Amino acid sequence: MNLRIPGPTPLPAEVLEAEARPMVNHRGAEFARILERVTARLKESFRTKGDVLLLTASGSGGLESAIVNTLSPGDPVLAVTVGAFGDRFAAIAEAYGTRLTRLEVPWGEAADPEAVRAALKKHPETVAVLVTHNETSTGVTNPLKEIAAAVKGAGKLLLVDGVSSLGSLPCPVDEWGLDVAVTASQKGWMAPPGLAMVSVSPEAWKAHEKAKMPRVYFDYKEARSYAERGQTPWTPAVSVFYALDAALEMMVRQGLDNFHARHAWAGDRVRQRVKEMGLQLFPAQERYASNTVTAIRVPASVDDKRLRRIMLERYGVEIASGQERLNGQIIRIGHMGFFTDADIEATLDALASALNEIGFRPVGASRA
Repeated sequence: MNLRIPGPTPLPAEVLEAEARPMVNHRGAEFARILERVTARLKESFRTKGDVLLLTASGSGGLESAIVNTLSPGDPVLAVTVGAFGDRFAAIAEAYGTRLTRLEVPWGEAADPEAVRAALKKHPETVAVLVTHNETSTGVTNPLKEIAAAVKGAGKLLLVDGVSSLGSLPCPVDEWGLDVAVTASQKGWMAPPGLAMVSVSPEAWKAHEKAKMPRVYFDYKEARSYAERGQTPWTPAVSVFYALDAALEMMVRQGLDNFHARHAWAGDRVRQRVKEMGLQLFPAQERYASNTVTAIRVPASVDDKRLRRIMLERYGVEIASGQERLNGQIIRIGHMGFFTDADIEATLDALASALNEIGFRPVGASRA
């Protein structure tokens, strides 16, 4: 099957093979070597000299870890939300008792760095800013470099959801000044679900020392302490470590810049083809359209469930529906992590064929 959803993503054969290895002692020397190697390669991919910690959790667990390790109940926090996952990040912060202010951006649009700067001037008491780099629910990539400049220029802590961007899109953590950046194994890293990976800046460690949120499983200090002796505080997802180790080896061979270029090619190709089919992209401005997932408006004459069913049952291609308020309004094609040119073309061919079977014709097209 050609799995083209925004995650989990397909796995290369050598990653699948690595994942099937027998268990080892997670307190032993072999696991310690894997943890050291994976951590070093992640630091290179994050473009950071700071700490990178691995947690056995989903991406959402990684987001929760960012909140509980840097903030205290009652802290004023600004959440920049452009979709479902920005809302989730905000909800986690709110659940832990922060005083949350939302800078809500219409779904399909990117956040304006100047609006972030203005919000921080209006709320100078803000301690931290939450932002999603790549919003898979809308197919939008925020201008994180410029947002980060606004946040760090105001002297605030910056916590970033990079779950579907890090690895696949340029996101130099140190250069942009990201204090905590969170990603997850099942997106652009070509590995199965099960690991959250987080970078922690010196400023974030200072915040950690003052943070009073309750934390046990997600305590960064414990994770760093155990990592220094080649372990994790709790039983890790050993098989996912195997898989991620193999995937990172592939990324090293390909080169990170080349890996980013592959995603840029895929994003451009998908956008070009869907526009040729007479479909409309969901992002309001194409320059902010994601290179890891393309969101496409469902024409009024098309039943998205039928469209996706035809693609899956007849052509073996699975794409995603819209989430929450966008359910039935958009479809989403994932192109992150492991894919071939043929995978992308087969997906687009299947979409064109399914649309033709349904009888969709673009406005102005001949019905002859």
